[in-house]
Amino acid sequence: MASKKQSTLWQSLVRLAPQLRPMMWPLIWGFLSALAASAVALAIPQVYRSLVNTALLPGHGVQALWAGAGIVLVLGLLEAGLIALRRQFVMVPVTTVETQMRTSFYRHLQQLAIEFHDRWGSGQLLSRAMSDLNFMRRWMAFGAIMLVVTALTVAIGVGLMFSMSWELGLIFLAATVPIVIFGFRFRRFYGRVSRRSQDQAGDLATTVEESVHGIRVLKAFGRGQEALDSFAGQAQELQATEIHKAKSLAVFSLVVTLIPELALGAALVVGILLVSTGKLDVGALVAFFATAAVVAGPVESMGPLLAMTFAAKTALDRHFEVMDAVNTTTDPLNPLLLEDVRGELEFRDVHFRFPDTPEGAPDLLNGVNLRLHAGETMALVGVTGSGKSALLNLVPRLFDVSAGAVLLDGTDVRHLPLAQLRRHVSVAFEDTTLFSHSVRGNVLLGAGDYPGRSPEEELKRALEVAQADFVYNLSDGVDTLIGEEGLSLSGGQRQRIALARAIAARPAVLVLDDPLSALDVNTEQRVSTRLRSELKGTTTLIVAHRPSTVATADRVALLQDGRIAAVGTHTELLAKNSHYRYVLASLTEEPRDLDSGVDEELPDDLGAQCLTGSSPSPVNSGTQKGPTT
Repeated sequence: MASKKQSTLWQSLVRLAPQLRPMMWPLIWGFLSALAASAVALAIPQVYRSLVNTALLPGHGVQALWAGAGIVLVLGLLEAGLIALRRQFVMVPVTTVETQMRTSFYRHLQQLAIEFHDRWGSGQLLSRAMSDLNFMRRWMAFGAIMLVVTALTVAIGVGLMFSMSWELGLIFLAATVPIVIFGFRFRRFYGRVSRRSQDQAGDLATTVEESVHGIRVLKAFGRGQEALDSFAGQAQELQATEIHKAKSLAVFSLVVTLIPELALGAALVVGILLVSTGKLDVGALVAFFATAAVVAGPVESMGPLLAMTFAAKTALDRHFEVMDAVNTTTDPLNPLLLEDVRGELEFRDVHFRFPDTPEGAPDLLNGVNLRLHAGETMALVGVTGSGKSALLNLVPRLFDVSAGAVLLDGTDVRHLPLAQLRRHVSVAFEDTTLFSHSVRGNVLLGAGDYPGRSPEEELKRALEVAQADFVYNLSDGVDTLIGEEGLSLSGGQRQRIALARAIAARPAVLVLDDPLSALDVNTEQRVSTRLRSELKGTTTLIVAHRPSTVATADRVALLQDGRIAAVGTHTELLAKNSHYRYVLASLTEEPRDLDSGVDEELPDDLGAQCLTGSSPSPVNSGTQKGPTT
């Protein structure tokens, strides 16, 4: 799944530079505003020094005291204004960078090959697209700027301390040595635990998503408690990691807070001795500790800022793990364009194996040769696991062949631009995927612009061909929101909407992976009849899992042992090929789609009629039947 390649903090941050470069000037102004605010804060102790050494001495009036207080007030207001200005400068740039990175991430996900998505959990990708980039935005807006400003504030503050008293400054500087040593150890440890925490959060998101999508299965099998126990175990692992991370941060914060405080205690003793001996004036001592109070805040915040930086580094690494994934399905360097696509489809000595197939195992498709004439409907049959769906996925290049070629009108599909290829090849899968959109939006998803026909006409035509007129009876008709993955609809309803989507694309080649499996025979027959009449010039390759589907095809191809063993009409293969008869005998029993509106009962000899290619005839609606076994 995810690569665990380690990189230094600097290497990770450098990769962010191209995204930040267009927004660099506002970020620089934000940084300068924050630095100026810290400089103003450090200037206030110098006012205290002047007040103590002049205005507070005997014989001086209160005028100097009020003047000093006014200066401190102005400096405080100026500091607050500069902090607000820093937020204004960085707000728009960092949110823009976040949006651009999120959009690029989504674009890259869409371009990556199916084999990538087969390896990655959806929750891991979701956490990278949302949580990680959210964290990156907060770090860019605050953590990165304040980490640099804090370091500079501490350096300038220590320099001012030395200017007041090198002895006291040396004590404070000595306290930084154990902090630096502990900081390096903290960096290595916190980076590892932060990565583990974010990966566990991604796994937890995957579990939630899978449980929500599979809630019907969990309820139907009464496995809600088992799913809860598994989720609780993952949540407790994440909790333990977060507690471990918090404890390590607490120890680091203790160190960076306690050691400077101890140093200040020692400096106070030494400072009083220096004042008593006349080596240091009272104003300088007051200014020293006032400066130390200003520096103490940045020193204490160094721990959380470093933790935030290391977590941001992990988030950035996780982001680029996906962005660095190589897209194996790309447009050709010198693409060919087909002017008039007829729809002639050919598989020429096609070999295919999944990327994770063990070494030495045979190819799933091992030399497939098959040719479909333009406008022909061909059924593809074979035993379960013979590679039928894999063969179909090669046509729109959801996967690429391992060897051989898939040709569209004599041109290798790998030589065509993906956008053009997928405009001419439309797909409907057995496992229907609908989006949280209206019926209209789902059906017209792949529809293009056709001269002389409006989208409404295309929508109506596609729904009629797919026998999906039931959508007009939904609460808002074709504008009804389907809901997530269309789970509010029955299996047959979802399949008909998905088929309408494929039809609305007006493809030259229609690839169907048993998209009518949830329909009853009569509805399937009506759909097939309309498909043949409305898409006369469309080449159709359909994976068949039912005898009735096979019987309606012009020709049938039998896939056996990774090759096409026989091609012919249903009747010819039934008479001559024993393996074909075996495959048909093992095909799924005809299901009933209870939402189809078909009330006719089916005769008992349905299987025999389908095997011979004849159509089932409805019998009297009052005829009673026993349950099908």
